[in-house]
Order: sequence, then C-alpha cells, then structure tokens
Amino acid sequence: MRAWTVRTPGRLEAAELPVPHPAEDELLVQVRACGVCRTDLHVRDGDLPPHRSPVVPGHEVVGEVVAAGPRAQGHPVGSRVGVPWLRHTCGHCRFCRHGRENLCPHSRYTGWDADGGYAEYTTVPAAYAYSLPGGYSDAELAPLLCAGIIGFRALRRAELPPGGRLGIYGFGGSAHLTAQVAMAEGATVHVLTRSAEARRLALELGAASAAGAQDTPPEPLDAAILFAPVGDLVPTALAALDAGGTLSVAGIHLSPIPALDYERHLFHERTLRSVTSNTREDGRTFLASAQAHSVRTTVTPYPFAEADRALEDLAADRVNGAAVLLM
Repeated sequence: MRAWTVRTPGRLEAAELPVPHPAEDELLVQVRACGVCRTDLHVRDGDLPPHRSPVVPGHEVVGEVVAAGPRAQGHPVGSRVGVPWLRHTCGHCRFCRHGRENLCPHSRYTGWDADGGYAEYTTVPAAYAYSLPGGYSDAELAPLLCAGIIGFRALRRAELPPGGRLGIYGFGGSAHLTAQVAMAEGATVHVLTRSAEARRLALELGAASAAGAQDTPPEPLDAAILFAPVGDLVPTALAALDAGGTLSVAGIHLSPIPALDYERHLFHERTLRSVTSNTREDGRTFLASAQAHSVRTTVTPYPFAEADRALEDLAADRVNGAAVLLM
C-alpha cells in the first residue's frame, strides 16, 4: 500500500508498506480521508519524542471496515468508522478506574505509537473506534476526530459559565469547531489570531470580534482557550481574563512560556490549566453535540500524494480551517 512515514525528524517520506493485519481485537480500515493535525507536525519535526520509527502519522481517520479480528466487536465489515488519536488505555490504573483514561500512564496513540492514517489502510482496536454521525462527507468528518474532540475537552476545561465571554487564541482546525459549539451553547466568542483569513472565517461563523493574536479583546473574558502552540501568548491571554477566569491550553506541545507576573496574570483567582488527550466519552459526547448543533467543518482538501505539502502549508498557517488528505 502507499503510505507516508516519518523516519528522521523534519522529513515526511513516501513509502510502500505491506497492508497491516488486524490483531484479534482490531479492525482493518481502508482509509478514505485523514485530517492533517498540528500534532502530526510535532511528530514529523521531533517536538514529540519518537515512540516508533519509522511511523505513519495521522489520527483523524475516516474509513471503511474491510476486515476484523475474531474479538473485534461493534463495527461490522462495511461500516464507516473514525480512527482517533487515543488508541489504548490499560483500564486498570487509578485514572482509568475513575473515568480519567486520558491520564493513563500506559496510553498509546495512533500515528505516534502505532501507524496511522497517512496510508491506504490502517488498524484500530475496535473498542477505540467511533461510530460516525450522518450528514457529513468523509472529509468533513475527519477534523472532528481530533481537532473537534480535543477542542471540546479544552472548552470544558475552561469552565466557561453559561452565556459567558470566551476568547480563542489561534483559529485553525480545532478552534473553528470549538467556537461553533461554544456559540451554540450561548457564549460570546472573541477570536485572536495572526491570520487575516482565519479572522474572516471567525466572523463568518458568528464570532463577536476577531483581532490580532496580541491584541486586547473588546471586553474582559470569563474564559479563554489557547490553540496556537505559542507560549508567548499565555501571559497575553491570562491578562485578558476577568477575575475568576480560566485559560485552557489545548495543545500537546507548547513553546516556552515567559515569566508570569503574579499580580497581572494570576491574581484575582485566574486559573491556568492544561489539556491532556481525551477520553472516549469526550469523543462520543462531542460527536453527538456536533450533529445536534450542525457544526460546520471548513476543510482545505489535499490529494493523498501531497501530504508533505499539506504539512508545510499547516506549518506556515496557509490552511483555512482544517487540512484533509483525500484518497
């Protein structure tokens, strides 16, 4: 099968690989579309330490089940499924036992610990695959499977009060989905991002304002989410919070955070919180919410053969919405 691999940091290489064989509890999925996530950039560039080399990136996979191991249940051959970032948790540690499997120390991830969706076929443990909502194309579904899910968890971690004022820093694949959920739930959303095209998209989707990443929003924020992997924006976002506000940092990787001034950035019970992966329940809840609120995915499609260009465009902020590889 055709595939793209990361063997050395900084390079995505085309390859011919054997079609994988599903384990007893796994599905073999023929890939139809795969979202291009900023985490894929971190895997390619070595920002995340290699867990497998070479590895096929990609963890926003939409495809068709074409075979299954004897213990794989819930997704019959011929069904459309989603293959997400979270691939395995132990089920026995204190985090798994208390509904916090995203913190499982034995967790494994698609496109990092195991080959992902930058290929014509991939595998997924059946218990970690998602049934997908109707009314979306393959390309429209792909960004929901990581960008949407992790954005949803970041929104919940931000503890936005009902009808509150939310600031969103960075406005790519994840942010444009999260903003729609927040607005559907009654929030006022202010977007702060360096991309003029992203600011236009934010206003089209209903944001109350859109300005530069270092600008001050037009009103104090009850909560904020940092999607851009830029540590320099942490003090900026904290300073924009009202008393009692929370900043949620959504990325798996962040450049260094400058020194914080206690009085300006943290006093008055402002809170800084990280976001680590997601639970399967996060995914199921978000996919149901996306369908209920008719969340619109803005997609920039790329042929599978141009995966390297898609990653370069993402790195240079040339992607409007979410980039998706199409088979």
